[in-house]
Amino acid sequence: MDQPRREHQGLQTPDQRDHDAHDHSGHAEHDHHQHAEHDHSGHAGHDHSGHAGHDHSGHAGHGGHDHHGHGGHAGHVAMFRRLFWVMLAFAVPTVAFSGMFAMLLGYPLPDSGPVTWISPVLGTVMFVIGGRPFLTGAVDEIRAKQPGMMLLIGLAITVAFVASWLATLGVVAHDLDFWWELALLIVIMLLGHWIEMRSLAQAGSALDSLAALLPDEAERVSGSDPAATETVTPADLRVGDVVIVRPGGRVPADGEVVDGAADVDESMITGESAPVARTVGDRVVAGTVSTDSALRIRVTATGDDTALAGIQRLVSDAQASSSRAQRLADRAAGWLFWYALGAGILTAIVWSAIGRPDDALINTITVLVIACPHALGLAIPLVVSISTERAARAGVLVTDRLALETMRTVDTVLFDKTGTLTKGEPALVGVAAVAGRDEDAVLALAASAEADSEHPLAVAIVAAASAKGLDVPRASGFRSTVGTGVGATVDGRAISVGGPGLLAERGAHPLPATEEWASHGRTVLHVLDGDEVIGALALADEVRPESRTAVAALAKRGVEVVMVTGDAQTVADAVAADLGITRVFAGVRPEDKASTVRALQAEGKKVAMVGDGVNDAPALAQADVGLAIGAGTDVAIASAGVVLASSDPRSVVSVIDLSSASYRKMQQNLWWAAGYNLISVPLAAGVLAPIGFVMPMAVGALLMSASTVIVALNAQLLRRIDLSPERISA
Repeated sequence: MDQPRREHQGLQTPDQRDHDAHDHSGHAEHDHHQHAEHDHSGHAGHDHSGHAGHDHSGHAGHGGHDHHGHGGHAGHVAMFRRLFWVMLAFAVPTVAFSGMFAMLLGYPLPDSGPVTWISPVLGTVMFVIGGRPFLTGAVDEIRAKQPGMMLLIGLAITVAFVASWLATLGVVAHDLDFWWELALLIVIMLLGHWIEMRSLAQAGSALDSLAALLPDEAERVSGSDPAATETVTPADLRVGDVVIVRPGGRVPADGEVVDGAADVDESMITGESAPVARTVGDRVVAGTVSTDSALRIRVTATGDDTALAGIQRLVSDAQASSSRAQRLADRAAGWLFWYALGAGILTAIVWSAIGRPDDALINTITVLVIACPHALGLAIPLVVSISTERAARAGVLVTDRLALETMRTVDTVLFDKTGTLTKGEPALVGVAAVAGRDEDAVLALAASAEADSEHPLAVAIVAAASAKGLDVPRASGFRSTVGTGVGATVDGRAISVGGPGLLAERGAHPLPATEEWASHGRTVLHVLDGDEVIGALALADEVRPESRTAVAALAKRGVEVVMVTGDAQTVADAVAADLGITRVFAGVRPEDKASTVRALQAEGKKVAMVGDGVNDAPALAQADVGLAIGAGTDVAIASAGVVLASSDPRSVVSVIDLSSASYRKMQQNLWWAAGYNLISVPLAAGVLAPIGFVMPMAVGALLMSASTVIVALNAQLLRRIDLSPERISA
């Protein structure tokens, strides 16, 4: 199974690389002997297929106004940010010198002179420049016959603009001077769209980090002379070129090995921390690292055709996904448009019918202007922006907003075992020594012999000796042998460490204690002094300490935890018992994991699948919510709606908590925003006129502003949510 990427990979000293050229082959038995935890079968072929499990259609913004098709999120962020600040500078004098605003606050303004033209002139500039995105969007919505937010905003600012000019020129009553309202409306809506674009673009840092995986330069073989090379950028490479990747270097483009053999760190693609042997005829992927020796690679894909570009494309597409709550806001805006238009027409008819045409004009225009929902324009963008920021700080990349919203309804979390609940890397779990030998002494000798190896099993043995504070003597004459193991001279003694091939070569027998280890799927290595077996070591995939907390915390929230693994039932049961998991699917082949998800869904469960690799991709796509843990693979990212940058399973709990909190805020804000319109529009239309009350425009504007402030403050409360894994307790 797959393993999360480690920060230190690829950072080796030349000495370590030299040792690696020898030691991996000697551990052939280590990799395959009695090692049930690691299921690599699904890596064959490195499937980089696209993701069909989620609809990543372009986010249509508000009512069909496409924010994403013209230069990406970054361009729109810059545009709305620039427009907002410029329009804010225009809005201050426009509002300050507006007669209606001055009357509202009670400060005097001249009745004539140049001052009276400040608001009309600046207001016109704001309408033409600041209102253009909304007017353009309104036209798009009319053409698409899908009225929504843009049409509602466009209607309000157009009516306010025309009425204000008519009032300024004395054609209609002074009560219809809405310059200040026009200015505030444009500024607030620009702010809302800026925030929304920024929230969509925030996850772009993930794309930057993916792009950084490519090397700055590539060493290309020039001409027919295999020894002649030239340095070029990866962008200059063409299909068919042959490049040389030195030890510790990154592969610049997808290709096929034509010369050499090396262990390649493919954690970026497969999530597997253990380097994978690659030799002539094998495929390698851009961004992966040759850990121990040089390779010659014939380029088979460059640029946008590489797997790395595919990852970037998938994440970028997923970021454009629209959320259910956003679509609800768009639908609400569409309903409000017809509501406002109907109320305006009805107002005009009723007031005209009772013989008060002046009131009909004033009240109708007031209805159309104040019906524009300032708060509705901010309700969702603010919550999305803050929740995205909070998620990013907690190491959670939300690639599909709908997945985040759905997470609150999940009642079953299906964890893949290896690399998710466990570390996916070997750790020493047992030491046995023959009579007369000390276990610590056996471990120290084994660590000494393995010290010059970078193999994961060797690293685990050395780490265990170091953790115990053992004195590891310096070894010399390090050697490794294919199919047997490694050996070195330690204090004048020939110490060897290896699997069954080593025992067969020396005519030795395994220790009795190793039978139980093997039955539990442990990797067993024997330690020999000359031809004499002096002890044995058991290594197994280490359970993450935080997994216990995560399982308990999910159970506390009423979420059932289920584990799926390709391991034997005995191995799976041992891990499940350790973690407190009562339901286990063991012996599941990679291609059958999606069937496991379907089986749970058939029971009526809402399933979240947590996995980290190619093997998990079908299951991630099948699940109601897919979570790729530990950065995962390109296919895992494609199949997952949420990517957990860390390998901490407690992050799953944080996603559920964030989902519940953010959805709650979205619903509250939508009710606040829509509630203002549902109440203020009838009052402005004069529904209470029979008892002598018609809501003045100034009061409606104040209520509108109050609604916006309430929505903004309510969204800010999300910042108080603590999503750190440390706060989660069992």
